[in-house]
Amino acid sequence: MSNKLFLSGNEAIARAAYAAGCHVAAAYPGTPSTEILENIAKFKGEINCEWSVNEKVAMEIGIGASLAGARALVCMKHVGLNVAMDPLMTYTFVGTNGGLVIVSADDPGMHSSQNEQDNRTLEKFAHCVILEPADSQEAYDMARAAWDLSERTGAICVLRMTTRTSHSASLVDLGAQGLARGHVEPKPYVKTPQRTVAVPANARGMRFAVEKRDAALLAESEQSPFNRVEAGRKELGFITSAVAYQHVKEVFPEYSILKLGFTNPLPVQLVRTFAASVDRVVVVEELDPVLRDAVRLAGVETVPFQTQLHMMELNVGRLRALRAELLGEAAPAAPATPPEAADLPPRPPTLCAGCSHRGVFYTLSKLKTTVCGDIGCYTLGVAPPLSSMDTTICMGASIGNAFGMRKAGFKGRLAAVIGDSTFFHSGMTGLLDVVYNKGAVTVVVLDNRITGMTGHQENPGSGKTLLGEPTVQTDIAEVARGLGVKRVTKVDAYDLKTLERVLSEELDCGEPSVVVAYGPCVIAAKKLVGAIPHAVDPARCKACGACFRLGCPSIVRGEPTANGRFLSRIEPAACIGCGLCAQVCPFGAIGTTASRT
Repeated sequence: MSNKLFLSGNEAIARAAYAAGCHVAAAYPGTPSTEILENIAKFKGEINCEWSVNEKVAMEIGIGASLAGARALVCMKHVGLNVAMDPLMTYTFVGTNGGLVIVSADDPGMHSSQNEQDNRTLEKFAHCVILEPADSQEAYDMARAAWDLSERTGAICVLRMTTRTSHSASLVDLGAQGLARGHVEPKPYVKTPQRTVAVPANARGMRFAVEKRDAALLAESEQSPFNRVEAGRKELGFITSAVAYQHVKEVFPEYSILKLGFTNPLPVQLVRTFAASVDRVVVVEELDPVLRDAVRLAGVETVPFQTQLHMMELNVGRLRALRAELLGEAAPAAPATPPEAADLPPRPPTLCAGCSHRGVFYTLSKLKTTVCGDIGCYTLGVAPPLSSMDTTICMGASIGNAFGMRKAGFKGRLAAVIGDSTFFHSGMTGLLDVVYNKGAVTVVVLDNRITGMTGHQENPGSGKTLLGEPTVQTDIAEVARGLGVKRVTKVDAYDLKTLERVLSEELDCGEPSVVVAYGPCVIAAKKLVGAIPHAVDPARCKACGACFRLGCPSIVRGEPTANGRFLSRIEPAACIGCGLCAQVCPFGAIGTTASRT
């Protein structure tokens, strides 16, 4: 059997966890890191793994496992590390027992994120080891090495992935161990409260221990096999890491490169030796100038350049522009638009046909409601024609944002809209604050019983664990009542008449209220919401456009009318028969295909 597999970076990390004898893995799903836990779950329970309700809890579980002597893995996307920083910042003082590895997956270019941040700054702030894979092979090798390093030094090791390294695939040599499971016995737990109880008297000693550990880690970095020099022409020498290395290698193949994989602590002596071997040093990295600043602090002068490399995802074209600037070559021509793509209409993102969120946003818009939104596929409610979302900041922020607007004297109808998984993640505390402080905020929970945006992962409301095992199905309405909300209503998300009545009452009630709008995710439910697709009777259609205001992608323009409007038409292959269009049509022109035959 071959010891080589074609793996994405995320799959390689999952395979490394299996090979390294990882015992516990916890995460909250978030692109681009989601597939790591999904692949670990395929090992049939040999690694105790879970979807945690948020990244802070995942970090605390990883820390607990490490304290008990087990090898632990905690995974999240870049913004998840913001949520997890509180326990991380203290455990870095305590130091590990069992090895603790964190995967923090940055998203340069914001392919699926609300912001762009370079978590190396946070990881350095937390005194973590930072390892930066440039491909799937390095993701595998670095992950395997990280547990050993963490246990040997007491440091928390971070694999800094990015969208490109997480999702790109390449051949990975698993080595002599091949597909075998690694067996590493957990280290013994020894009761030592002076080391593990971070009260001020103990934490002061821990602080000195962190400095001592950092000095030892610098020696580790200087001799790490993940840092290497690739000799070439000496006029320029490039210091680079992660996927930026791949672009430098392609665009500047003839020049010397110091390829860094172990980037914090920075191998200062290696950097200085490399700099002395070349005429000029250029630092190329993706996002913030973290390496550049560290290199300069090491006393190495670097070449300044005007080409913008410190925001958005790097690509070969941007590196070619850098080459033109550094070497005085002709600037590369802008790529021409492919002829076959020139006349294609734009395809903006939209809620799926039959999505249970659509009716809620349609109704909120009709009721002229200001909507504080949240993170999830329902954020697409901001797009026309629904145009029913005013703010989106971060996970769980909708409720606090709405309450803050109310405290600032905002008048009029105001709702906080949040999904079920996001409510469990960080919405419950915001709701409790509203109740405790007597806020007049209506919270609408879009309950589709799945974590939709990241690919249909289970959550506490779905009744299943990551491994598909049955578990308690948390009732959001009961949670709201337990937090003290007196006005709690459940409503069918596809019943527009009831939705309008309930939302109108709750938005005007002047006290905390919760509306749970239930409707299954149509993709996760295999499009079984309606039995029969709908169709438009052209003889009854008046081209009023009411159905178009739903923004359903299955409703398209039909034949033009004499007044320049268009009859509506429903694509039967896209329609799942949710019935919203039939409810908004004032002329009874829409019904099931069965009623038209």
